[in-house]
Amino acid sequence: MDAKITLLPGDGIGPEVVAEAEKVLAAVGSKFGHTFEFARALAGGIAIDQTGNPLPDETLAVCRQSDAVLLGAVGGPKWSDPKAPVRPEQGLLKIRKELGLFANIRPVKIYPALAEASTLKRDVIENVDLVIVRELTGGIYFGQPQGPVDGPNGRAAIDTMHYTEAEVARLMHVAFKIARQRRKKVTSVDKANVLASSRLWREVAHQVAAEYPDVEFEDVLVDACAMHLIRRPGDFDVVAAGNLFGDILSDEASMLAGSMGMLPSASLAEGKFGLYEPIHGSAPDIAGQGIANPLATILSAAMMLRTTFDLPAEADAVEAAVDSVLARGYRTPDLAWSGETKVGTEEMGDLVAQTVIEA
Repeated sequence: MDAKITLLPGDGIGPEVVAEAEKVLAAVGSKFGHTFEFARALAGGIAIDQTGNPLPDETLAVCRQSDAVLLGAVGGPKWSDPKAPVRPEQGLLKIRKELGLFANIRPVKIYPALAEASTLKRDVIENVDLVIVRELTGGIYFGQPQGPVDGPNGRAAIDTMHYTEAEVARLMHVAFKIARQRRKKVTSVDKANVLASSRLWREVAHQVAAEYPDVEFEDVLVDACAMHLIRRPGDFDVVAAGNLFGDILSDEASMLAGSMGMLPSASLAEGKFGLYEPIHGSAPDIAGQGIANPLATILSAAMMLRTTFDLPAEADAVEAAVDSVLARGYRTPDLAWSGETKVGTEEMGDLVAQTVIEA
């Protein structure tokens, strides 16, 4: 296979972890006989500094010419003023909209070697293996009207939660198709007892569910789901939610694994194109120290291999290499307990890449 991948290293630890994922992809290419061509472009705070735009037109053009995109992280204290007219997060929203990335896929898996890293008891989290499917280009983050307004009693602001039948249906189809490849259970999350948009969501979710009689289906209110993710997370397989609820629940679920440094994600468009990224932020407090955990970015690259490039054996090889390295006791500082071998960002990437080649 010959494939072109656009790298958007971004800010903070983004360049460090993306470099290690690139290293592992190169190892996969060498092992399995593929050629991956990498292009780099600006996004986030660094793009604001150099161009005044968090997502320059040139970056969008490079992304559109590629088969997939790997993103590091964007943002940091330098650009964190919510009143600033230009912010890194605007670039994320724009790239999702411009590239049609409507479905965010976040797997949460507990690695046996890391079970003690979670703040929850082992018997609660040891069987956790779930996927959150979040709608990414609709809902309250994009609904209009939005913004400050003049109210009779002073300042006010408005946000609009808006969903169409088509937006809900295409997201639910993604969730059910993923569930068919897993344990065949979908949980749809809404707030139908209060919100009109959630009542539409629930109605459409049931209509789509009828097309997948082989998949178990349930509705759960978002507040109940938040509780169940802590109390009985192992009961979930695929969780489907709107933009706002999915944003919150996926961050909550990330803590089941004990470190956000272990969790990958994919944002998918129609067809095979996708943007892949770790769910952690830019972590500016540790940027440049060589201690960031690159495994979430490496596992995001594995998702890319499986989903966009249809290379399941190659994806399995990367995931197995991560398992092997962890089982041998190697840890970046965010995962290390006493008696385990601490390694830095580059060394962890080297270990995974070498394991892929030697397997």
